[in-house]
Amino acid sequence: MNDQLRQIPSVDEVLLRLGLLLERYPRRLVVDEIRRVLAAARDNLRAGRNGDLAVEEKVEQNLERLDRPSLRPVINATGVVLHTNLGRAPLDGYSNLEYDLETGRRGKRDVHIAELIERLTGAPGIAVNNNAAAVYLALNELASGFEVIVSRGELIEIGDGFRIPDIMARSGAILREVGTTNRTRIEDYRDAITDRTRLIMRVHPSNFHITGFTSRPALRELTSLGIPVYEDLGSGCVVDLRRFGIDEPLVADSLNAGVNLVSFSGDKLLGGPQAGIIAGDPALVARLRRNPMFRALRLDKLIYGALETTLRHLLFERYDQIPALQMIALTPARLHERALALAEKVGGSVIEGESVIGGGSTPEQSIPTWLVAVECPDVVVAERKLRQANPPVVARIQNDRLVFDLRTVFSSEENALVQHIQAACVTS
Repeated sequence: MNDQLRQIPSVDEVLLRLGLLLERYPRRLVVDEIRRVLAAARDNLRAGRNGDLAVEEKVEQNLERLDRPSLRPVINATGVVLHTNLGRAPLDGYSNLEYDLETGRRGKRDVHIAELIERLTGAPGIAVNNNAAAVYLALNELASGFEVIVSRGELIEIGDGFRIPDIMARSGAILREVGTTNRTRIEDYRDAITDRTRLIMRVHPSNFHITGFTSRPALRELTSLGIPVYEDLGSGCVVDLRRFGIDEPLVADSLNAGVNLVSFSGDKLLGGPQAGIIAGDPALVARLRRNPMFRALRLDKLIYGALETTLRHLLFERYDQIPALQMIALTPARLHERALALAEKVGGSVIEGESVIGGGSTPEQSIPTWLVAVECPDVVVAERKLRQANPPVVARIQNDRLVFDLRTVFSSEENALVQHIQAACVTS
């Protein structure tokens, strides 16, 4: 067996033979897959099993499978109109929503995203209809009737009056506050632990930022206390956006620090549809999936399709296929070029400005941009006319001028934007 193990090639050897794959897939993904296949080959040899595929062939097949949509259109020739496994009422056709095409038996709808979540975060995961639902489900399953320790500085309220203490009360979990608004120490958590404690909850303040005399324990300090740690990350950053000027904690970093469970939104920095994604320890994720509320909070087939597509684009680093990330990644030089062209058409000027991410993400962080400023006889009337146009245009008023940030305007919309600006400013 040792001789056979020594015959297994190194990662570099396989990568050299698979050079053409690097033209189709990100190097990081190819290397990760080579490591997976080599690890499986070693396990097979130790267990007395022999693989039937060459390493290179297996790597290429796995990457092609990952790149192929799991949720696919299906021709329903069964005569069953509302076929549960094929998505029930068809909108633009049937799909394999809950149908295993390999076995011909009923499947589970979350298989279409499960592997993609695990590849991106390093842990298994499921999804529900938004992050508030994810928080509720985690607390209800893991701590209903018991205590959850939360820092007072993290008892936040986000959009539309959603408050962490309120959702915790509805879940059945009992809030145990520790520390103060601006400073919470590891000793505060340690002293609060009793036989009633089931969870420590860390909440990322995704829509506000406290500065000055502040502190809170590092994640590794919390995970050393012997109590499961659940982190609500909110904004859902799964790829490093620092090169674009956005500094948000990565989901994988939290899990690598020992956090047992994380949840985050699908429609913020992830760039996908509204959803709440939960990832972490396999046993905890399995418990959440068995909770009866998981069915009540599950995703619709259209959302699964959109989420699967988004996750796949992220995995294969096709950021230009995700509108939100494409906008974040736009360079000042490209924006300046577009702004100059628009300003010439509408008689405006180009000025420096700042774009913001919004949506409860990256508080007090902005990205440099170039704005088109347009003077109008009556800027208030012009702004209202733009909102009443078809399609409506939402702009800002700054220093008695209308300003337009092309970062969030699709190129295909620019001609209509020019027409509406001209009409609003001439007739205002």
